[in-house]
Amino acid sequence: MELIVFDLDGTLLHSGGKISDYTRETLRRLSARGIAYTVATGRTLHGSIEVLRGSGFTLPQIYKNGVVIWDPSLCEYSQRNLLTQVEVEHVLTAIFEQGITPFIFTLEPGNRHAIYHAPLQTEVEQRLAGNFGNLPDVAILPVAEMPAEADITNISALGDPAAIDRITALIDSEPQLVAYAGAAMEGAAFKWLDIHHTDGSKGAAVEFLREQLGAKQILCFGDSENDLSMFESADESYAPANAKRAVREAARAVIGHHDEDGVARFLRQRFNL
Repeated sequence: MELIVFDLDGTLLHSGGKISDYTRETLRRLSARGIAYTVATGRTLHGSIEVLRGSGFTLPQIYKNGVVIWDPSLCEYSQRNLLTQVEVEHVLTAIFEQGITPFIFTLEPGNRHAIYHAPLQTEVEQRLAGNFGNLPDVAILPVAEMPAEADITNISALGDPAAIDRITALIDSEPQLVAYAGAAMEGAAFKWLDIHHTDGSKGAAVEFLREQLGAKQILCFGDSENDLSMFESADESYAPANAKRAVREAARAVIGHHDEDGVARFLRQRFNL
């Protein structure tokens, strides 16, 4: 079995956050040929459902950068890499010390997702909370309402780049935690941060799927640093022309831009679709 694994934003999706008609037709051709494919994304399940709908994504799917794996055939998570209470306390302390508001992502009974936050301190945090509130089937609530039985998948924050870098440095000293940070869509004055357990990486999740599905060969596509662990696990890795420099350098080859259906055009040539 040959398995193709796609990152979504900046890779399979165009800059409008959708699958183009050309790419959708390419996925249909892959399915007709019996070529297996799935996703490995930093998005949540609920943040991906609509964009993937109708494109044949029936195999287990990797979400939150590998923190969880969703099995559509069972309608449940087949793999979870959650933060412990001690890890949560360390992360929250590091974020609060920088005067930033943490956003705590949970997985609760009944596959319910929610995001909890401490009191919002800035206008940009209020906007971020509003954006989270637009996610389908995901509640965003004050942290005081977080139930004791909630499992915590990851913790995110948005703030001054220097403050985010200080938090990242603290987290990097803890081997069981990993922090991803980068430029924020809210502007150059801000940087985003996402922290989760080191076992919850795209690379580890790809290896889990390799064993679960019996995949002999894995091809992956990605554009950002959170894809590098997946590149290391895959047999072949490809970066679109818009990918970050470190990702392009780590890839077997650089293909077309994501706004020009680079992944789909490569696949049509590779598999003679």
